[in-house]
Amino acid sequence: MDWIQTFNLAAGALFDPLTAAYILCAIGLSVHFGYTGLLNFGQAAFAGVGAYGMAVGVLTFKLPLLLAMGFSLICIVVFALILGIPTLRLRADYLAIVTIAAAEVFRYLMSTIGFASVTGGSNGLSQFGYEFYTWNPIAKGQYVFGPFNWSEEELWLRIVAFGLVGLSTVLVWLMMRSPWGRILKGIREDEDAVRSLGKNVFFYKLQSLIIGGLFAGIGGMVYVISMSNVQPSSWVTTFTFMIWTVLLLGGAASVLGPVAGGMVFFVMLVLTNEILSGLVAIGWLPFLDQPQVGQLRFILIGLALMLLVIFRPQGMFGNKKELRFNV
Repeated sequence: MDWIQTFNLAAGALFDPLTAAYILCAIGLSVHFGYTGLLNFGQAAFAGVGAYGMAVGVLTFKLPLLLAMGFSLICIVVFALILGIPTLRLRADYLAIVTIAAAEVFRYLMSTIGFASVTGGSNGLSQFGYEFYTWNPIAKGQYVFGPFNWSEEELWLRIVAFGLVGLSTVLVWLMMRSPWGRILKGIREDEDAVRSLGKNVFFYKLQSLIIGGLFAGIGGMVYVISMSNVQPSSWVTTFTFMIWTVLLLGGAASVLGPVAGGMVFFVMLVLTNEILSGLVAIGWLPFLDQPQVGQLRFILIGLALMLLVIFRPQGMFGNKKELRFNV
């Protein structure tokens, strides 16, 4: 087994654009759940709306990519309003059910034949992100940084993706230190007490849903630009639950939690896959074959996360006091 290659692949996952996309979605979920106490199990829908909004803006409305991104953000706000106005007065468990259902409805709408002329149906959409690479100021060539070897396009995508992660992290830190952020935390702890102080709890929840959704939508745009296509199958419930895993691993109500959680989670995925594949190849795990490795790695990571929840429920950077939700 080539350990150098294994660790190089794991190091590559640290700065993979897909890692950045999941981190951005987890930052949005942190605003929803970590700071406001909203049980949102439909974060995949917000990411999908962002992705499809951008793609449809470019391919259907013939907008420049930057304007298509703006159109996508407007779509996310509208989606959050449609989802939030009737649901945010519900109890937390009902809200969780409604958001799961909304994500599934969105996915089926994107795959239906009736909208295929706009959404591409089950085949999805492609060829909408070329303009992104025309913005690249980096000279053509290969760029080597230790174990990393990236082309100018790969480097540009990583700079933008993790630049957005850094900017989003700073924005959340500033927002949560503001009076507005303190009200969100108060709603999480005891919304009746906040309501008794004359604050419109529903209005603040709706703002939180919109802002967290915008972060997820930006993550969705990064995701599909890195994949060069958008398909309905990308936005299944697994996508949402991986975001939850990233958030809980790093710490739900912490600024650096989603960033650290995303990086650690995807490094763990790569390491377990490569190590198990190597052990199977040299015959140390005769009861396994290569197709089963992918299933086993999720089982092992799931066990590790169970132990984390039992012995350190606040995650790597979280605070136990932040777990006292009014749910």
